[in-house]
Amino acid sequence: MKLYIGNKNYSSWSMRPWVAMTAAGIPFEEEIIWLDEADTAARLDTVSPSKKIPVLVDENLTVWDSLSICEYVHEKYPALNLWPDDKRKRAYGRSLAAEMHSGFSELRQAMNMNIRLRLPMKNYSNAVARDINRIQALWTESLQRYGGPWLLGATFSIADAFYAPVVMRFQTYSPSLNDSASHYMQRVIAHPAVAAWIAAASTEGHAISKYDHGHPE
Repeated sequence: MKLYIGNKNYSSWSMRPWVAMTAAGIPFEEEIIWLDEADTAARLDTVSPSKKIPVLVDENLTVWDSLSICEYVHEKYPALNLWPDDKRKRAYGRSLAAEMHSGFSELRQAMNMNIRLRLPMKNYSNAVARDINRIQALWTESLQRYGGPWLLGATFSIADAFYAPVVMRFQTYSPSLNDSASHYMQRVIAHPAVAAWIAAASTEGHAISKYDHGHPE
């Protein structure tokens, strides 16, 4: 299998399946399509039906969108427990991932993912604050419900992979978090798959200047 991704420093959508697959030990090749370059659109045209990334190619099958990719690899490797066997826990985890996939638009806009950047935000809108509080509530409830250390219990799952880019945003912009959320965030950062992504993001070139600016306080 080959996973096409964008810049590791910026591409939150790419991070999700890469981290999920790496954490589970699934073998795959990666190919980076650098974003905001003169040839980006042309390269996407050759691999992506949606003209977006990530895209997974498995022989003659092309799967696009981060959630679809994660669901596909879960079905291909069910023994690796990317989702838990228990259907109720699995449904809960899918709800966590789906809310991340479709929601938190205010947070995404105000806190673009930039792993190399450290820019604490002293002020943000009420809408961003609501997104932050909702994410904290989801993490805290999940950890209490299933006992941690991950959102669905003992195994790092697709749900954790989907919130890994949020952890990167929180690391960059330093919003105030409760103890449970802060400790979970540090565990995610230390996870070997996430740490590998961070290390690569920290050393890659191809900076995108429009994403390297500060935010007004």
